[in-house]
Amino acid sequence: MTSRTGYVELPGSGPSLYYEEYGTGAPLVLLHGGLGSGETWAPLLPALTAHRRVVLVDLQGHGRTADVPGRPLRPELLAEDVAGLLRHLDLGPADLLGYSLGAWVALRTALQHPELVRRLVLVSTVFRRDGWHAEALAGMASLSADTAELMRGTAAHEPYARLAPRPEDWPVLVAKTGELVRAEFDWSAEVPALTAPTLLVFGDADAVRPEHQVAFYGLLGGGLRDPGPYPAAATEAPRNRLAVLPGATHYDILSSPSLPPAVIPFLYF
Repeated sequence: MTSRTGYVELPGSGPSLYYEEYGTGAPLVLLHGGLGSGETWAPLLPALTAHRRVVLVDLQGHGRTADVPGRPLRPELLAEDVAGLLRHLDLGPADLLGYSLGAWVALRTALQHPELVRRLVLVSTVFRRDGWHAEALAGMASLSADTAELMRGTAAHEPYARLAPRPEDWPVLVAKTGELVRAEFDWSAEVPALTAPTLLVFGDADAVRPEHQVAFYGLLGGGLRDPGPYPAAATEAPRNRLAVLPGATHYDILSSPSLPPAVIPFLYF
C-alpha cells in the first residue's frame, strides 16, 4: 500500500525526518501525538487514502526519526521541520491533520507558514496549557527519565522499541516530552489570525476541558452569534467548524467510528 518512504534532511539543526506516502491526489499530512509515530494513523488510512496523497511524518525523536541531541521538543521548532518537509516534497499548500502534540505542530505550522497550509484539522488539543483537565496536567508533568523506566513494555514503549533508530533513547524522549508539556504557553492572541479554514475535533470525554473547547472555537469566530435561518446561514456561518464526538476520550479518539465522518467532508470540501 505504501507508495514511497524516505528521509528528508532538514537544514540547520533539524532532524532527518522520516515520512511515508500513500495514495494519490491533493496532499494531506498527518501528524501524530506525543510518544507516538505515523503508525498511530493506521485506523484512518483506508478512508483517507481513497482520494488523497497522504503523508505520515515521524516527528523529532519519535518513530523512525532520531532525536537531535540538545534540541528540545517545542511545537514552534517541530513546525519548522514540517514546513521543511512540505517544501522538500513540494506539497504546499497542503491539508494538515494533527492529533494532540501533532495538532500543536499543525497549528504552529499554519501560524508560522500560512502559505503552506490549505486546511487544518486539530484533534484533541489546546491553545493554552490550562485547557487540559487538572488530572491530565498532573500526568503530563510526571513524565521524566525516571518514569520512562516504568513505562517500558507499555503500549507507548512497544512501537518505539521496534521502530526507533536508537531504542536506548527512550528515556530521552520521555524526559523531553515532560519538559514540553510542563512549559507554559498561550496562543490565544495568534489563533484568530489563522487563514486556513480549521476544524476542531474533541471527544465528549476528552482530556481537554469542555469550556476550553468552546473558547477555542470562539477564537476562530465560531459560535459567537446566530447566523440566521437558511439560506442566510450558508453565507453567514463561519468557515471554521467544531465537532464533539460521542463516547470518545483523548486516548481512543483516533479509533472512534465518528471521526472519519467528521473529518472527511471537511477535507474534501
